[in-house]
Amino acid sequence: MTEQYISSVQNPKVKKLVALQQKSSERRREGLFVVEGCRELQHCLEAGFEVDSVFWCPSVMKDRESELPATLFETAACIEVSEAVYEKIAYRGSTEGIVATVRSRLLGLDDLKLRENPLIVVLERVEKPGNLGAVLRSADAAGADAVVICDPLTDLYNPNLIRSSIGAIFSVPCVACGSEACIDFLKQKGIRILTAQLQDSHLYYDTDMRQGTAIVMGTESTGLTDLWRRAADAHIRIPMLGKLDSLNVSVSAAILLFEAVRQREGIINK
Repeated sequence: MTEQYISSVQNPKVKKLVALQQKSSERRREGLFVVEGCRELQHCLEAGFEVDSVFWCPSVMKDRESELPATLFETAACIEVSEAVYEKIAYRGSTEGIVATVRSRLLGLDDLKLRENPLIVVLERVEKPGNLGAVLRSADAAGADAVVICDPLTDLYNPNLIRSSIGAIFSVPCVACGSEACIDFLKQKGIRILTAQLQDSHLYYDTDMRQGTAIVMGTESTGLTDLWRRAADAHIRIPMLGKLDSLNVSVSAAILLFEAVRQREGIINK
């Protein structure tokens, strides 16, 4: 551990951290991303990610160090910052006094360790990080094996995605890849592809999800591409009883995931 103190917002380390928050190109180039808050950082550590640097403000943190393993402050570069600097680097409104840079760890499809009859969520070209984070939370709650983001329009370590997932980005294996590669993988593994769409579809609760299943969803505005529609083993829909014809993708994901849980377990444990 190296002890430092930074009081200037113009410090190069501060500027680098802000750049990592704001620019996906910087995150890719450095192989680093930013995690803010004790809870998210705890999930990150539990998942085995390597913390590069810790920026902490004692007056803001207020003895919350006990919420994190002591080894964190022994192995990572530890940098104490002034309140002015912390205000500069804190990404969200609620403050916990700690921000860390973490080494990226990108998984491929072949890295996934799937159980028998896996449950996977596939998202095609979903752009909003907040939606992706919310889907990851639902995937974690439903015990899904993985979330696969096909042809992504945002990177997995976008700060908004990490924040909205509340750490689920670390607890659920997450892969970014092309649609064709994902379809080939699912077919090879014998995993049924269920595409969520309005056209030519059956009600989701009339569809068997007890075997290996991939629930595939696209954007709210354009839905799925024909590539996925053609590859599907079944098309499913959520009944829409109002005047609108779509739900937020994260809401749809939660509904479909917990239908799979219901079918597989009979009950949803309290």
